Amino acid sequence: MAVVRSLRGIGARVINAVWRIGFGSRFFLMTLVYSGTSFRRFRLIVREMFSSGVMSLIIILVAGMFVGMVLGLQGYETLKRYGSESALGTLVALSLVRELGPVLAALLFASRAGSAMTAEIGLMKATEQLSAMEMMAVNPIARVVAPRFWAGVISLPLLTAMFSSMGVFGGYVVGVVLIGVDEGSFWSQMQAAVDFQHDVMNGVIKSFVFGVAVTVIALFEGYDAPPTAEGVSGATTRTVVESSLAILILDFILTAFMFRGD
Repeated sequence: MAVVRSLRGIGARVINAVWRIGFGSRFFLMTLVYSGTSFRRFRLIVREMFSSGVMSLIIILVAGMFVGMVLGLQGYETLKRYGSESALGTLVALSLVRELGPVLAALLFASRAGSAMTAEIGLMKATEQLSAMEMMAVNPIARVVAPRFWAGVISLPLLTAMFSSMGVFGGYVVGVVLIGVDEGSFWSQMQAAVDFQHDVMNGVIKSFVFGVAVTVIALFEGYDAPPTAEGVSGATTRTVVESSLAILILDFILTAFMFRGD
């Protein structure tokens, strides 16, 4: 009997996982279908961009600054062994633009904005605001979900660019101002090594994909959350965990395709 119960438990988990994947895919497609309403009322997207993007700006800028400073310190100590201190700008810029900028900005965005989206929609469901919209013939996906989706997709690439810019500035402060690396070599080698299409655009593509993944997970978890305080709390936790895993998995896949020729 214990074996039968174990098999039933495994089967129930598998069925629930398959059901959630199917429901999540349908939820994503419905969000895209009803996005036209959001673009016709673009002020809804702008308002959500303020909530998810502008309100995340401080943590993005501060984190980017200190990540760049750490890269400057660690990179200088490594490059000094080979007499290549002048390549510090290249090291900092490529690390941020290719990898650390998109990934860390997406993780911070998921922790701050993604969890907020999940909690907000979960509370709207718990207080029956979504049901009230349906009673008034207002589609909750078009009115609530789609504006937040596009706000997240638009905000994350912009936040990633700011994160990388602040990181480069932090590396400059540590490497040039504090340590004394030649300023001309720092900037000239960076400009010569960083390619716009191969490095910068690939980072933008990564941030766009991460924005889609994080925002869809956050909105789906909030929309699917049980209408209780415990249900909303659990959905918020799942958003952060699932988004973080999705970012790291997608980062590996995208990096394998983008830079396999290097």
